[in-house]
Amino acid sequence: MIKSYNTICGEFSNEIVIEKSRFICYLKGVESEEEAKEFISYVKKINSLATHNCYAYIADDKGLCMKFSDDGEPQGTAGLPMLEVLKNKNLFKTVAVVTRYYGGIKLGTGGLSRAYGGSVSQCVGKSNVINKQISVQCSIVTDYENYSKLLKLLTCEQVYISNTSFDDKITVTLVVKEEFIQKLRQSLLDLYRGKNVLIEHSVGFFSFGALCQK
Repeated sequence: MIKSYNTICGEFSNEIVIEKSRFICYLKGVESEEEAKEFISYVKKINSLATHNCYAYIADDKGLCMKFSDDGEPQGTAGLPMLEVLKNKNLFKTVAVVTRYYGGIKLGTGGLSRAYGGSVSQCVGKSNVINKQISVQCSIVTDYENYSKLLKLLTCEQVYISNTSFDDKITVTLVVKEEFIQKLRQSLLDLYRGKNVLIEHSVGFFSFGALCQK
């Protein structure tokens, strides 16, 4: 089972010129195959006069939903090299489209593969890549007396506090890296003298780096 993966936060583009041909790469983080297809259609529409609009995507977080297209380029010279870049960079839930405006000079199969793969690689290098890790969404209900002590436990890179509400009791909503959940549970039992205050709601992928809100 995949414990973490990278994805693109937002949309990015980058252009390179090789032997007078323009290669414009468009990258986007997506949540579904439908969203990936919609982005491909959008890029094709704004580049309707281009010679080729090749694409590759991995639309899920397991690597089971992936496709690519050479869009008229020699078989295996465009979409596949693009897909290999996504795989090598551990990019899931990501779609890449490379638009080519032919410049009149043939590149050959090797040259085309390097151009399409390199176009995606360069664009990834200029994009906001975030890492998502398998995590547990939780909540903790605490009294005011122990709140400051609780915050000290939660102030670490393995925990992200998403919301805090104040009423008769304080409810802290948080996301915890899966490998840290057992240690946090024990620390909370120690703090609250054996009382279980941690409520686990769901397990999924979450970014602990630069957050990408959708």
